[in-house]
Amino acid sequence: MEKEKFVGLDHLRAVAILLVFLYHYRMFEHPEWVDAIGWIGWTGVDLFFVLSGFLISNQLFREISLHGDIRLKTFFTKRFLRIIPPYLFTLLLYFCFPIFREREALPPLWKFLSFTQNFGLDVINQGTFSHAWSLCIEEQFYLALPVLLLFLIRIKQIKHLKIIFVLVMIFTFLLRVFSWNMYVLPNLAMPDFWKEWYRNIYYPTYTRLDGLAIGALIGVLFQSSTFKTMISRNGNLLVFTGIAAIAFSLWFCKDPYSQQASLFGFSMVALSYGILVAGAISGTAFLSRKANLITTQLAALSYSIYLSHKGVIHLVQLFLGKIKIPVSNTPGLLICFSFCVLAGLFYRYCIEKPAVTFKNKILNKLNRDS
Repeated sequence: MEKEKFVGLDHLRAVAILLVFLYHYRMFEHPEWVDAIGWIGWTGVDLFFVLSGFLISNQLFREISLHGDIRLKTFFTKRFLRIIPPYLFTLLLYFCFPIFREREALPPLWKFLSFTQNFGLDVINQGTFSHAWSLCIEEQFYLALPVLLLFLIRIKQIKHLKIIFVLVMIFTFLLRVFSWNMYVLPNLAMPDFWKEWYRNIYYPTYTRLDGLAIGALIGVLFQSSTFKTMISRNGNLLVFTGIAAIAFSLWFCKDPYSQQASLFGFSMVALSYGILVAGAISGTAFLSRKANLITTQLAALSYSIYLSHKGVIHLVQLFLGKIKIPVSNTPGLLICFSFCVLAGLFYRYCIEKPAVTFKNKILNKLNRDS
């Protein structure tokens, strides 16, 4: 079975990394227009969640359709050598070279290595490399999903997956309701209540599973010829509906700390991006018809840029300040983004490509032994 290439998803991944870049760029010196549009960038992570949920679940379902099972060694070898080498290199930069840190303090190393940094994250006092919180959630998902699928295969209940993912979304919403009432609501009168909001609403895995569950649900539905026919007939309609839904969700979440945004906003954003992703994987949508060199390359570099961009922006602005080049204007932003892309290229050729070569050797050995 030939591996499917979803050109439309490359465009969306490029959009996601641009959103994240603009959102985080606000913590550095920046032009005024970044404040006007950068606030929507928090949804870039939610788009990454939906994309990851779909791509990983679709990969696993292909495995099940080919082999009737999941080869855990193969799956975890691929995930480990895709995710871990660039991540460990970034940790090396942060822990061994303090100049790379965009802030003063880091959480303990064990939290990064165990992918539990997103739990109880103190973004004020230990905010350096705080954006690794989303990677923690994705890694936990990569561990849990194949184990869940294997369990359902063994008990012959794989047909109930759609219900399970819907229940995950409902359970996630209920946990946000609980966290809001237990931790945020009692502190609303405090000027720094938002610390509790981040710690108990924004960062924990159990309150942020909407996007991954939506993406995985699309992965389940994508195994159905009926669903494929539906999205094929309505590709552009789904794309434009998704864009409209995203616009409405952003209006709804204009104040992200509000009760309505905290309880319903994440689900709305995830559903909106889910509709957009469903359109993007349709062969008839304009997003899927033609690859673009820029978005293809940005998509390929998105993980390494995501890991390194805060440290790179910090270093570039330090250097530009020393040579008396302004950093609070648009040219300064473009210079910083260009260096983020260069850092991504360094990761690709010096870290990711050797890891791919090593991965292929291991996979060939596993295939020979199986």
